[in-house]
Amino acid sequence: MAVTMEFAPQFTLIIRRPNVAAMPLGEQVWLRSIMPQLDFAQLSALVAAARPYTPAIAVEIYKLWLEVHGNTAVGAAGIWFNLGVELSAAGDRTTAITAYQNALLLKPDLYQASYNLGIIKSGSGDLDGALAIWQGALQPDEARTMLLNQIGRVLEEKRDLDASQQTLYRSLLTNPHQPDAIQHWSLNRQAICAWPVFGPALPGMTPAEVKRHCGPLAALSLFDRVEDQMQITAEWLNRKVPAAPQLLAPPQGYRHDRIRIGYMSSDFCAHAMSFLIVELFERHDRSKYEVFGYCSSREDGSDIRRRVIAALDHHIPVNHLSDAEVAQRIRADEIDILIDLNGLTKGARMETLRWKPAPVQATYLGYIGGLPIPELDYLIADRHVIPPEIAHQYHPKPLYLDDLYQANDSRPPNLPPVSREEEKLPADKFIFCSFSNHYKLNEEMFDAWMEILRRVEHGLLWLVSDNEKARQNILLQAANRGIGPERLIFAGRVAPDHYRARMALADLFLDTTPYNAGTVASDALRVGLPLLTLQGETFASRMASALLTAVGLPELVTTNRADYVDLAVSLAHDPVRYRSLRSQLDGGEAWMRSIGNTERFTRQFEAAMERVLKRPS
Repeated sequence: MAVTMEFAPQFTLIIRRPNVAAMPLGEQVWLRSIMPQLDFAQLSALVAAARPYTPAIAVEIYKLWLEVHGNTAVGAAGIWFNLGVELSAAGDRTTAITAYQNALLLKPDLYQASYNLGIIKSGSGDLDGALAIWQGALQPDEARTMLLNQIGRVLEEKRDLDASQQTLYRSLLTNPHQPDAIQHWSLNRQAICAWPVFGPALPGMTPAEVKRHCGPLAALSLFDRVEDQMQITAEWLNRKVPAAPQLLAPPQGYRHDRIRIGYMSSDFCAHAMSFLIVELFERHDRSKYEVFGYCSSREDGSDIRRRVIAALDHHIPVNHLSDAEVAQRIRADEIDILIDLNGLTKGARMETLRWKPAPVQATYLGYIGGLPIPELDYLIADRHVIPPEIAHQYHPKPLYLDDLYQANDSRPPNLPPVSREEEKLPADKFIFCSFSNHYKLNEEMFDAWMEILRRVEHGLLWLVSDNEKARQNILLQAANRGIGPERLIFAGRVAPDHYRARMALADLFLDTTPYNAGTVASDALRVGLPLLTLQGETFASRMASALLTAVGLPELVTTNRADYVDLAVSLAHDPVRYRSLRSQLDGGEAWMRSIGNTERFTRQFEAAMERVLKRPS
């Protein structure tokens, strides 16, 4: 800071200028004249002192120093790096890339430049470019963990999940006390069915200790105690989602002619959530409700996205806004009830919720569990998925819908004609299927499925082909249990209507636990496919049993592994009993009368909203 004292009069003048060009000629001459006298530390002090007054001038001061001193001066690499930081902060990423590259030419082991350069590349979508930079960077011990974590993150984004989990494991071996790295490592291992998930040891930590850091999403399929899931989620939220400086909404609420209900989501696109909720948007009673959508979704050009946007009275894109700015917009719109549709899934805006921009805030569909932050008032549920006797274990508290928690779209799907022959399914086999994502599958559940196949010799298991490494691991795990590859069939991803049509070709859907099928379970029942579930304690482990109860098939709900296996085997060996059960679904008509009655669902949903609506007295 001595430099600012030495040149105090001139310094006081230049910080009042927006840039060098705005300075009188005398000040420009003075600024250039002092450059040869400034070393790296003095220049950094000058910039640090000027930045609070004139942020943009930092870039010009660094450029001027480099013009005077050139690249051969001591500290030039550091000045190029600092220039890159300033340019990146100003949004000039293209020039920032050049600055970081120049820094690395002068000092190849300046890993901070490699790190920042990779961040710019990955942020602009050049994932391969980011990987090339980080993988080629010189990695001193203090940088290795940081660079490995970024490499693992980008590999995960590229869906190279096996390489990602291996990279993150290398990072964790250098420092096992990294909750975020453990979270992504475990999620990626779940997604590729690398069992046991916590088999590879981490120094100084037991598998049980590592498991406690798995994060909220992984916890849904690893724990079936509400207390465990809530504790893991609370620890994650405390670490990742700080409280806002103030609460925005008036606690007493507003007085509007119509209830202003806002939905906030990053999934107003070809995503399962949109397929579930679109008709609710369409059916809201417009004499009583005004519907706002705060959308940070990608523009995917899908029919469902167009339908969602058309169903909103106000579609408000917020991709370009910060969490605080989104909260300010919601407050300005005087939203009465804000419904978060993300929870902790990708694109979530938990920080927006912490500003409490609406007097009543609830979470729905996105995360199937509690989200313990004080600004959330309700978790929308039903009395089956969260029985009233354990409601006290959840935060926020349940807001019960009368019948079923899950919204659905009653529009008939346009199912294409399909056949077992076309889908490479034998006509004379009993086809068990599970089209849930692989991260919902665990080793205990797979053990049960393999026992079923051992006891049903004419049975095959039909699974979704989520990723190649998962397919390899599943075949290996099956072989270890005495089941050959000819007993498993993998189906590729297809368009939504094709996926529903082909699912009807199966005989019995085998659900996962403790993380049940949700949307997929509803789809199965809709096309007339019976579903067998193993009900647990948590919301996520009771979704399918809620749907089965609603559709009139509670006999397909089991509560222990032995009954689950025995019932699957019995149905495969007893065609009369099986046909009787399947006939109760009436080719999907039972679904339409119950789960698919969206008119009734909408009125129940609105009644719940009106129970908690706040109005000034």
